[in-house]
Amino acid sequence: MREIITVQVGGFANFIGSHFWNFQDELLGLADDPYADEIFKHQQMDMDVLYRSGETPQGILTYSPRLVSIDFQGTLGAMNSRGSLYDSSPATKDVYTWEGNISTHTSEPQKKNLFLQSLDDEKISNKNKGGEIDHGREYQEKDIVECLESGVKFWTDYTKVLYHPKSLTELSGLWMDAADFSNYGIGKEALHCGHQGEEIIERLRFFVEECDHIQGFQFIVDDSGGFSAVAAEFLENIADDYTNTPVLLYTARDPRSYKKLGQRNEKIFQVLHDAVSFSRLSSLCQLIVPMGLPFLSTSKACTFLSIEDEKPYHSSAVYASALHSTSIPFRMQYLRQPADPHDVSGAINMNDMVRMLSDNARKNTVAILDISMPAPSLRGKDVRQSLLSHFHPLTYEIEEDVEDLHSVEAVNIHGVIGPGGHRASVSEVKDSVDYAYDHAKSRPKFCHLSATRTPLPIPLPFPSIFSSLIGSQGELQGGSTTSSLSRGSLDVHSIPLATRLRMSNAILPYLESRLNNLMRFGIQRGAAGSDLIRGWGLSRDELEDMGESLTRMVMNLKPGDEISDDSD
Repeated sequence: MREIITVQVGGFANFIGSHFWNFQDELLGLADDPYADEIFKHQQMDMDVLYRSGETPQGILTYSPRLVSIDFQGTLGAMNSRGSLYDSSPATKDVYTWEGNISTHTSEPQKKNLFLQSLDDEKISNKNKGGEIDHGREYQEKDIVECLESGVKFWTDYTKVLYHPKSLTELSGLWMDAADFSNYGIGKEALHCGHQGEEIIERLRFFVEECDHIQGFQFIVDDSGGFSAVAAEFLENIADDYTNTPVLLYTARDPRSYKKLGQRNEKIFQVLHDAVSFSRLSSLCQLIVPMGLPFLSTSKACTFLSIEDEKPYHSSAVYASALHSTSIPFRMQYLRQPADPHDVSGAINMNDMVRMLSDNARKNTVAILDISMPAPSLRGKDVRQSLLSHFHPLTYEIEEDVEDLHSVEAVNIHGVIGPGGHRASVSEVKDSVDYAYDHAKSRPKFCHLSATRTPLPIPLPFPSIFSSLIGSQGELQGGSTTSSLSRGSLDVHSIPLATRLRMSNAILPYLESRLNNLMRFGIQRGAAGSDLIRGWGLSRDELEDMGESLTRMVMNLKPGDEISDDSD
């Protein structure tokens, strides 16, 4: 077994996670669906990597994500913090130490939306097998789509996955709005309220102790505010308890978190948070992948998508798609003699992937994430040559069109359409990638390719973000992109997808801005943000250590300071 434990910290991270687990649930369902596309019946994916088997007290077998999720109290919407898998509620404790009058204020429970109601109806229908088919289903599904497009407030509003009782954690006792939980200093104390930090560690330990041979931890962190510090506190404990287990960390930002900073104090506040947050998180993982564009809707990554930046339900779907793709190599089945070797190739565990990308002469541990959504077909030489040009970054503040002869890449391509209109085989994908690199202006020092014929399934709660040019199988159709009509899961059933993790000096602007801001506003004598930093509980020694770490990152990537391959 090669288990991975996923940890989601913060609001936007959980929005991403909800889509991510919906993809996995859809793959599991399609594999057993006799009417599903045959391509989903030969996935050769080991879902036990991400999921755990269990049993309820009633003896019912369960299969749930190996997940720890952390968010504010009250952000679970209509879902119970113990989930619905085991249908149990936490025991209430009576308080006997107070002899005065007691006043109880109870908020109205969140009502389930049409999508969640449909899931409940489906459970009832499954229990009462043999019921009549509802001929109004298509009409109801259109209602569900409209409900989700206009009414998603919580990430649980569109999750169709059943979680283990130990998966969902609500931080209590903060007594503030999410908008006020906006900086590293506020988040530092969040886990110290009561015994919340210990409880979260125990929840993680529960999942770890079930593992036979853990691959690593997959972290998704909303680092736009205090949750970056919550994640850092959590990661410190992991570093102490699980020293040899790699951490692959994705930092994620909602487009709404990029505010227009008017006053100078607001700018200092934000850039210091960015510098401190990145410095701490990057020091506690083996590989960090920053993602989150301020204007995702108008980015090149969304050329064939119709995103509304003000809807985290929309933007998180793109990042979740990318994470699904980058995690595929970790759960490909290791088969000595595959029954159909043209279906899947490039399996690698998380530790080897992290070492391959970061264990280079420059010791870079910061990766850029690129996506091609949907990925182009492999029809014709011109298209094959432009395969690489369809990759666009989801990482902010990087330099484009950089020629870096020392770059290292991990490319994941799945479900692309081949020359005959079928899903391309692994050999066809390899030939196309080789052709693209042979005709590119420059090529990386090393590239690992993972490929599978299984496309990304589009489940019902997925948002309507595809342009009218996208066909039902994710193929690009002819026509103009000027149409305002967008398509969703009722029209698009799957898409080909490609992602790329690359270690390149194109990340230098991202690193330099954080180093320069930390030095200018936090460390230099008379720095304008020195009082703010002290209020966050950070000592000067800690700041100087952060500055030295960022300086090393920058210097290691400077073209003039390249380390030769012959050096020890």
